[in-house]
Amino acid sequence: MSTPPLASGPQGPSALRPLLHTVLTALDTGARARGGPLPAGGPDAVAARIRETVGEILPGQGDPHALHTLVHAFAETAADPAHPLCAAHLHCPPLALATAADLAACALNPSLDSWDQAPGASELEALVTAALAEEVYPHSATAGSLITTGGTEANQLALLLARETYGGTVRLMCGTNAHHSLARAAWLLGLPEPLVLPAPAGRLDPAALDEALTRTPGPLLVAATAGTTDAGLIDPLPQIADRCTAHGARLHIDAAYGGGLLLSDRHRPRLTGLDTADTVTLDLHKLGWQPVAAGLLAVRNSQDLTALRHRADYLNAADDTEAGLPDLLGRSLRTTRRPDVLKLAVTLKTLGRGGLGALVDQVCAHARQFARLVHEHPGFELHSPPAISTVLFRPTDATDDTVAAVRRALLTDGHAVLGRARLDGRLWLKATLLNPATGPDDLAALLHLVAARQATLAEGNTPR
Repeated sequence: MSTPPLASGPQGPSALRPLLHTVLTALDTGARARGGPLPAGGPDAVAARIRETVGEILPGQGDPHALHTLVHAFAETAADPAHPLCAAHLHCPPLALATAADLAACALNPSLDSWDQAPGASELEALVTAALAEEVYPHSATAGSLITTGGTEANQLALLLARETYGGTVRLMCGTNAHHSLARAAWLLGLPEPLVLPAPAGRLDPAALDEALTRTPGPLLVAATAGTTDAGLIDPLPQIADRCTAHGARLHIDAAYGGGLLLSDRHRPRLTGLDTADTVTLDLHKLGWQPVAAGLLAVRNSQDLTALRHRADYLNAADDTEAGLPDLLGRSLRTTRRPDVLKLAVTLKTLGRGGLGALVDQVCAHARQFARLVHEHPGFELHSPPAISTVLFRPTDATDDTVAAVRRALLTDGHAVLGRARLDGRLWLKATLLNPATGPDDLAALLHLVAARQATLAEGNTPR
């Protein structure tokens, strides 16, 4: 049996070309077979389809058609974030150029745990992280940043750096609107139980924060949010920063969603106060149109990152470091790391701030358009004007059970993908608009589908 061709090396491009044709063909046929944003039938039907297609996953003899078969099935049973009616989560449609760059990263397969595995990638990472740190902290000479797998890892690192800065312990203080990964990180790091504060209307209350800071012994880490997962709301960052300064508390801002507003001249002022934070989470596989994963933790003072320094003689021996080989282990808690920096670099260089800012402006405008449609429709209630690109709405006078049933029916039909959020004691449908190509007709169609499905359920019909 001949050796399967490799993705890199002299024969790599020749080996990949026909395989890429197979993959692209299967993606196309799979999407056509799906016919919508989500496969119809619900979990049991999708599972049956996959099992029937795959058959034996590790056969005695290989199947030469497996690439086409499995990619077709993968696409046919996928939730497609590029479909205009797929609008549930912070799950962006990735840019084609970023996806193409990611292919190059996969083919060469560098690992960013030692320079001799990733010579150019390590320097590219240094350039990109410096540039993005400057976006967050434009007036700082000491800022830095690290690439992460996403907001969860970045939030965990933020708590770790706070703990080490304070000599081994810190108490997290956050609002009820904070991302679940923060409390989980406190548990993971063995920190005290977080103090969770009120977040009226979905935003952290500065007065409640001030009171809590006054009565709670330190050291303390306050976590604010710029772009909540449920409604995309932004905490009052300047007021929170003022309270932290007055009480000597450290400040972390989780801007995994809202951080993309930095790229827009129009919307950047909404993040005023971001640069006062000691650490900031960004996530460019949300409002940055990158394939997963593309997270970042920015720090105001790069000295904080010395807590991550680690020595493994086979990766960063002291004499190698003294001889000038870069030490990469302090850039992450992970050892093997894929070069997610390449797709970021290609995107930033190709589109520039202006091109990326235009995409941010587009999706924010789509959210405003959809909110107007909801507001003007007598059969729907709008929660509030969108803060970023998320719109919460629900059928007028519907019960929470009806709202939940409408959403599940649309999922089972495969017609539309909407999220759900509970705010003000009620359940809301959530449209997270991250597709710049979405048009006015798509927005109207989405609202029409919800209205039609509610009417069908009201007549006593069940989803197929």
